[in-house]
Amino acid sequence: MIEWILSKPFAVAFGFLTAVACVRSQCTYWVGRGARAGVIRARWAKRLTSEGAESARDKLERFGWPVIPLSFLTVGFQTAVNLSAGFIGWRWWRYTLAAVPGWLAWGSVYAVGGLAVFAAIAHVAQRSPILAAAVVQVLVVAALTATAWTRYRAKRRATNG
Repeated sequence: MIEWILSKPFAVAFGFLTAVACVRSQCTYWVGRGARAGVIRARWAKRLTSEGAESARDKLERFGWPVIPLSFLTVGFQTAVNLSAGFIGWRWWRYTLAAVPGWLAWGSVYAVGGLAVFAAIAHVAQRSPILAAAVVQVLVVAALTATAWTRYRAKRRATNG
């Protein structure tokens, strides 16, 4: 699939990836709405009460609509924000208007370079699976370190005033 997208002109890749972001976020939003209505309980209950979901709800309530498009530039937090927007009862049209810039940003990031990174890792894995695993581990450790550092700094700021 990655090769198919990379082989297309930028406009086609961008359009396809933007549509993927649109469909995925809308589905996640509606799962949140279903959970709010009590239709979906057991499976999503843990996700809706997790630390990530609570953080997403807090940020949505605190900062409003800008959180939605900015969440598309993250991994993981995006899902929590979309789910939370449905769960806390954001109106569909308001959520959708806020999400459009995020869809465009997500499509741009992946069309320009995001998929190329995945393709490069896949190419390395064909030649040396061990090297590819090492590269992925380094990227994961870097992401976890950045997340831990950001949380540490936020807690430190909160306790110091």
